[in-house]
Amino acid sequence: MASLDDDQAVDTISIPLAGKSSIADHMVIASGRSTRQVASMAQKLAERIKAETGRPVRIEGLPTADWVLIDAGDVIVHLFRPEVRSFYNLERMWAFGDGGEGAVPPRHTDEPGRQIA
Repeated sequence: MASLDDDQAVDTISIPLAGKSSIADHMVIASGRSTRQVASMAQKLAERIKAETGRPVRIEGLPTADWVLIDAGDVIVHLFRPEVRSFYNLERMWAFGDGGEGAVPPRHTDEPGRQIA
């Protein structure tokens, strides 16, 4: 996340996924102020991860840079423009059942861990 801080990412958070998903161990979500900043952050982060791990990363969404996903194996990074981040609200979806600060309780459930609209 130091790379994102260096690039002046906004509202960077890390969500532990252990026990919630098998896709990764952590998810990082951050915002950039413009598509140009989001694209720049994504490219620099991908280069840094490759330099440090020796493994290439997968990047999706770079051409439009409204929402860029970086798959670094154990860590998934989502970089958004603020409006797009607000619309998809990944923090709410992945904080469900966390019980920690920022966790959003379900509106109605019929069984533990399952939300009904």
